[in-house]
Amino acid sequence: MHLLDLQPLTKIQHEFRRSMRRLHADLCRELQADYSDLSGALELPSSFFAHLRSAFPPESYSTWKVIGWIETLNDLVYLLDVYRQLIREESRSEFAAQFFDECREKFFEHGYMDDLFPTGQPRASGLEKRLLALCSRLTQELTQESLWFDPGLSVTWVRRQKLKRWGVPGNLTDNFEKAELPGTISTGAVGAWCQAPPDVQKILSQTSGAVVFQVDSRGITVKVGKRISPVWSVGAGLAKWHWGSHDPVVAIQRNHASVTVGPTLVYGKDRQPRRVRSTDRRQVERIACAWETTRLAWPDGHGVLALLTNRVIPLHAKSVVSFSYRHRPGLSFINCFDRDNLDLIDDLIHENSHHHLNLLLRKHVMYQGDHNQQIFYSPWRRTLRPLRGILHATFTFTMGALLFQHLVSWGSGRTGSVRWKQAGLSRRDLQRARFRCLEEVESVRYALLDLQHADKHLGWLTNAGRHLVRELDAAIAQVERISTRFRHDVERSSFGPALRRHISELQRARRTYGPIRVSQSGS
Repeated sequence: MHLLDLQPLTKIQHEFRRSMRRLHADLCRELQADYSDLSGALELPSSFFAHLRSAFPPESYSTWKVIGWIETLNDLVYLLDVYRQLIREESRSEFAAQFFDECREKFFEHGYMDDLFPTGQPRASGLEKRLLALCSRLTQELTQESLWFDPGLSVTWVRRQKLKRWGVPGNLTDNFEKAELPGTISTGAVGAWCQAPPDVQKILSQTSGAVVFQVDSRGITVKVGKRISPVWSVGAGLAKWHWGSHDPVVAIQRNHASVTVGPTLVYGKDRQPRRVRSTDRRQVERIACAWETTRLAWPDGHGVLALLTNRVIPLHAKSVVSFSYRHRPGLSFINCFDRDNLDLIDDLIHENSHHHLNLLLRKHVMYQGDHNQQIFYSPWRRTLRPLRGILHATFTFTMGALLFQHLVSWGSGRTGSVRWKQAGLSRRDLQRARFRCLEEVESVRYALLDLQHADKHLGWLTNAGRHLVRELDAAIAQVERISTRFRHDVERSSFGPALRRHISELQRARRTYGPIRVSQSGS
């Protein structure tokens, strides 16, 4: 398919939604049929998780919050199976080594490795205890989040189970992965939230944030220390929030699904997340402006952006670029403070391109047999990366090259100058966009040679992967042809030395690493 053709991409998204809805049901059945003993020990409410299907509209089965919850549930079922195998295993050292390798490939985006193998080595000693502790933590996270997709369903379930009260341990500290403020509860499936009253906030600030949610036939309360605070209740057919309830902050209003902006994730000097705070309105306006600029300058690219991105989390982080998670499609973390307006446009497209490729990879197997070996030089990270990383980078930076090419065309000429000024961009930004376009063409060309080598000489690409690489090659060839119009101007500009250095670095890398041979990795 063509990279920016919305019709097949929309079809794949619909297939993905149906598959995730089936997975939700399958996981719940598996928990009840095959892991009832472990579910009971962990107090995992599998029947309530199944009950939640009525809370999720079909379109939510491709969005960050619902998919993140289902993917975590999938991880938990996998870990329960590993735990069951481990307690029956005679050779635990061998089992731990195999599990260690599986975790490195399966959980490369998660922090599970730190929980399971804190020393960075496949040690079997204490693995059973660590594995059970991780399962317990995931159970608590899943159950807490499940209560608030629709609190009415939680109350209904308690009534059907004929429970007097259902107590669920939880935590109301800030959440970095979902960018949730301390003392708040995320509600619904699109980013709404409610905030604890001041007296509860004060108690939470003096503790570790541990709470107990109590669900009964009348509503849900939160117990913080000795304080019991009603959060949501229902009576005489009317539902009421007792905590302050807030709709998500909307940056882009659309007919079917809006683009929301969450709280800001703040990093420390060690480049690690430290806290979550409310987002300034100016950053919401900048995101909206970047979104609109993309729509005007590159309609085809914007169509894919509008299809796949539905929430943006601003990052306040020195030297930390944007990022996203495979298991949270549509959620993009964007550095809005250490990057300018041109970077913001680029980062929105870059993270959306990860969402794009992740969706394609859920439909198609594109590579195999690479064993996650880090043997390919990345022109972007300037380190060796596995085939998966090179494929993602080549895809996303091809999209970046297309973006810059269209921005340059849109911003050229007398009319273009007015457009760029209205978009908060300068004439230097236009020259930098030309440079970035040429820079990405050189980098993508380098990486495409390695992908083609991985296909022809190593046999690691499937038919689908081979087809994608051909499409990327055709797309970058088009950008390369158009960019010849301004290449001379960039070479003569202040960006000329940087472009020449970049080309020289790629030439040195090719001489150093050359054609990739598996024997180089020691396999």
